[in-house]
Amino acid sequence: MNIKTIVIAGVQEDIKITRTDAGATVSVERFTRAAGKHDHVIAEVGREEDRDARYAKAVEVAKAVYGTDRRGRAAATNSMVHDVLNEIERVAGC
Repeated sequence: MNIKTIVIAGVQEDIKITRTDAGATVSVERFTRAAGKHDHVIAEVGREEDRDARYAKAVEVAKAVYGTDRRGRAAATNSMVHDVLNEIERVAGC
């Protein structure tokens, strides 16, 4: 069984994790006058990437999911970042 898409409710907008041939793409849906509705890609996670690289991308996604603190870091604990990483890995098939 393969999961194609997971949507996570973020602080300001929904984050969509979509399965691709190489892994997964994490994006948010944005609207601009010029382009209309389009997906703004936050991160692309490959299956062959090492765990540290995937964790670094999960931290960037956690900023969109949980928001940021005053210093610009993700307002999430380590276990919250690991929850985001687990969902990305589920969709990517890592």
